Amino acid sequence: MFDFDELIDRRSTLSYKWAIPEGELPMWIADMDIRSPEPVRRAIAEVAEEGIYGYSVTPKELFASVADYFKRRHGATLSPSDMLYSNGAIAGVAACVRALSREGDKVLVQAPVYNNFYSVIEKCRRISVSSDLLFDGEKYSIDFDDLEAKLSDESVRLMIVCNPHNPVGRIWTPGELARIAELAAKHGVKVISDEVHCDFVNPGLHYTPFYMASELAASISCTIVSGSKTFNMAGLQTGFVIAKNEEIRRRVSDRLDMDELSEPNVFASRALIAAYTECDEWIDALADYVYTNRLAACKYIKENCPELKPISAASTYLLWVDVSAVEADADVFVKRLRELTGLYVSAGSAYGESGRGFVRINLATQRSRVIDGMERLARGVKAMMEE
Repeated sequence: MFDFDELIDRRSTLSYKWAIPEGELPMWIADMDIRSPEPVRRAIAEVAEEGIYGYSVTPKELFASVADYFKRRHGATLSPSDMLYSNGAIAGVAACVRALSREGDKVLVQAPVYNNFYSVIEKCRRISVSSDLLFDGEKYSIDFDDLEAKLSDESVRLMIVCNPHNPVGRIWTPGELARIAELAAKHGVKVISDEVHCDFVNPGLHYTPFYMASELAASISCTIVSGSKTFNMAGLQTGFVIAKNEEIRRRVSDRLDMDELSEPNVFASRALIAAYTECDEWIDALADYVYTNRLAACKYIKENCPELKPISAASTYLLWVDVSAVEADADVFVKRLRELTGLYVSAGSAYGESGRGFVRINLATQRSRVIDGMERLARGVKAMMEE
């Protein structure tokens, strides 16, 4: 029904991901090479055909469509009045950081974690501090003793959770999220939960929004969601901040308004309504396709470059790979891999010092490109082992 194998040439489309030399294969930034679903494209085309792109109102059905989607897809209780619009997920994170902390405060993250958290914290003139995830060689978990020790620092006023976690692919359980909330509340720390990868979950598994973990979690947090990853529409700059707590919601709303980040552009509203109301079958099929890409990539690595170790993931379309047996410094590994094969992946050091021996590979592309990428990876590893 959906042709996800269709090869699309993005080099002439001003794509940030594909702004690379001919012959190289980009599998780095979290951007899909798969067209947005037809209802989204149709909605955008209808607006384009109208020919006037002036100021637009935010329709009530926009928030209702998101609430219905999260109830339908994730069993999440959500009222349209709980939501604020933001011009992108990271814009929402930044607004929450500024609204819920002061310059000079510390913001806690759990490394290795999405690199833009660090840049947002720095640009907002806050200080990042990490309670690193524990890694047992197979999977990641939360070090709750270290987490409480870090949260007890009076300078830590805010924590950013990534759920599902980018890049390691963990879906935090309701119990883990509730425990985070308990410790954060104990030490007077508010929580921002970035949940933009929530629709890419392995078959048979389930994701729980942070605010659904407990009443306490809902009372101290705001949650960031977006259609950007799910429907491949990051260029439309869409995002939502969910805040059950009225005072938190007011403070974040004031910040978004202050920075003129609270109104969707003329294309975004109708594209989002179409995405959240007409595309369930599409995202089901795409999530299965991406999961099969993961299985294919892991199988290829196991059979052709066993020196590398893909880390088991429950979610996202990203593959986190331990390359330390070949090269302890992923920056060096990524540079040599690109020079030797043209494969462009992300160095784990960008996600924190604990990611230095890892790389992140984006699997949200056509199956043939995934296999091409794995073949390049194997050639690169072989060449590096022989150097």
